[in-house]
Amino acid sequence: MTVTLEVSDSVGTIRLDRPPMNALDVAVQDRLRELAEEAGRRDDVRAVILYGGEKVFAAGADIKEMRAMDHAAMVVRSRALQEAFTAVARIPKPVVAAVTGYALGGGCELALCADHRIAADNAKFGQPEILLGLIPGAGGTQRLARLVGPSKAKDLIFTGRQVKAEEALSIGLVDRVVPAAEVYAQAHAWAARLARGPALALRAAKESVDAGLETDIDTGLTVERNWFAGLFATEDRERGMRSFVEEGPGKAEFV
Repeated sequence: MTVTLEVSDSVGTIRLDRPPMNALDVAVQDRLRELAEEAGRRDDVRAVILYGGEKVFAAGADIKEMRAMDHAAMVVRSRALQEAFTAVARIPKPVVAAVTGYALGGGCELALCADHRIAADNAKFGQPEILLGLIPGAGGTQRLARLVGPSKAKDLIFTGRQVKAEEALSIGLVDRVVPAAEVYAQAHAWAARLARGPALALRAAKESVDAGLETDIDTGLTVERNWFAGLFATEDRERGMRSFVEEGPGKAEFV
């Protein structure tokens, strides 16, 4: 399989495995969507890692495959492409991208779908579509601008240049830079910590932030308020408050 989902200690790893560069062809895109939806449904998956392996995250779309498509074919395919990445972005659980090597084009856009990004010190990011006479088509013009701001996003998209890990960190494209050998372990530690947290509250937090970014503040506050009040009906809320009062913060065991 070109993409797999492996689960260990409540952490699901969605692994790209299409050597040598994990090019995101149609089969990979469709499989990504299937596994993102599966990870969202499964009770034994409490947090998710996106990973391309030790050498490369994903170097972009399969250009040979794309070149064979005409306008009519891409009108159909572009929707499926965006829907695959949106399925990853909407996994209702914490998602971390563990990025090694190249994350270019669709690879960069896939990393943007995560809630947190940990990059190897050898990682390189970019949206080089302009060099093909195109623009990003899997969410890059939208998610990148929301993450790093419109000016920095336009610089990367207009020029197609590659950004090394340290610059990616400085502009907010990634959250942490670590030695390449530690990327997956640190991503797993981040995910495992959250996998022990209150699942419904984490879902509420993620949906509230994401929904708020897509609408006006009054609507975002309504989403937040509804989730906040609704969580008072959960056993995790009772456990968390009881533990706080009796034992102090950070000691609750959630179900």
